[in-house]
Amino acid sequence: MVFKEGTFKGEPPEHFDGPHPAWLETAVADALSVAGDVDASDITVTCEGTRIVLSGSVNSPQEAERATAIAASVKEVSEVDNRLSWL
Repeated sequence: MVFKEGTFKGEPPEHFDGPHPAWLETAVADALSVAGDVDASDITVTCEGTRIVLSGSVNSPQEAERATAIAASVKEVSEVDNRLSWL
């Protein structure tokens, strides 16, 4: 039997230093969802390394600031890019 190196459609798999970004995205999304003072139903959380990007919409500028603070409080988050808009 011959074993070939793993690839995805001919490309080598991505390598992540540290935890997989999905773990950090999930941790931030969970923190936002349990916060009582932020409506996270229209917030999208994405991760670029340990940098979190928040996009979507919230109800007020204060809620956007609170969402940024919550995301920044999650362990392993180095920076938060707030791209939230409000109604």
